[in-house]
Amino acid sequence: MAEAPSVAVDIAPVHSLVARVMEGVGTPALIVPPGASPHEYSLRPSEAQALQDADLVFWMGEDLTPWMAGAVATLAESAQITTLLESEGTTLLEFREGALFEGHDHGHDAQDEDEHSHDDHAHEDHAHKDEHNHDEHAHKDEHDHEEHASEKDHDHDHDHDEHAHDVTKEHDHDDHSHDDHGHAHGAYDPHAWLSLDNADTWLNLIAAQLSATDPDNAGVYFANAAAAREEMAALKTEVSGLLDPVRGGSFIVFHDAYQYFETTFAFSASGAISLSDAADPSPARVAEIQGRIREEGVDCVLAEPQFNAGLVETVLDGTEANTGVIDPLGATLEPGPTLYPKLIRNMAKTLAACL
Repeated sequence: MAEAPSVAVDIAPVHSLVARVMEGVGTPALIVPPGASPHEYSLRPSEAQALQDADLVFWMGEDLTPWMAGAVATLAESAQITTLLESEGTTLLEFREGALFEGHDHGHDAQDEDEHSHDDHAHEDHAHKDEHNHDEHAHKDEHDHEEHASEKDHDHDHDHDEHAHDVTKEHDHDDHSHDDHGHAHGAYDPHAWLSLDNADTWLNLIAAQLSATDPDNAGVYFANAAAAREEMAALKTEVSGLLDPVRGGSFIVFHDAYQYFETTFAFSASGAISLSDAADPSPARVAEIQGRIREEGVDCVLAEPQFNAGLVETVLDGTEANTGVIDPLGATLEPGPTLYPKLIRNMAKTLAACL
């Protein structure tokens, strides 16, 4: 068998998909270790070396890991670079606004994502956003549009806060908006690995990119990708079954990172404590979340491993909601080909147990 190409991958869930496609041929290098925040990270020498040695690099893109853009450009200049957030067939969802989400809007998201073609997502995703601009973002009229209009230019060295506060009608990637703290962001939510449809699409893309670099092992790559897609279909059925008994329950998340998962399984969050995972929410936002928990009898508030547990306790104060810890990155899982399905399964189990 031919020698495997050197491959570097940014985050553990994507690394898992690449490792699954490479099974029996080689093992990719993981750049951001489990438990570290992808939004800000300082490369260790071994990770910089992995980028320098890479024949191929798979990463989400700078909307998730802004610091990595420079490292990829300088260290992996001779590698084949695949930016998944920009790849054909990837479904992208707009950021949601405000502390509270409207459940019926997500029903439209789920339906539209199921109905539209992945290959045509660039056009249909934009059409979807125009159709729902007034439904999903009606309350954005309360914001100062002049302030946002002057802040569309994207600074690629923006801080690591992820969440946009206003989505304009121009949906190209140069249009950006700001959160409470004035940081510029892309219009699209970068947590796209939590969509099983995206993972399914990327498996074939990963196999194709590996095969172009390493044609001697193309048969193995595509066979692995096909098997993994069958596993993905079974996983979707299994997770739907885990969530079915608690459908109708309501939950609040620590920060708005889960809408791809919510859309895949048609199960929407009621709101997010923090606008981004980079900064604590304002007292007004906390009060808004507490109000919904009490008024609507929200059943569950989900924390995350690396973020402020005290905030969740503050939000829960005086309510009867349960709490759980949900992990969108696989912080406690062993990196490798089985991490991705374990990650999705564990998220569903955590949500179901909390509800």
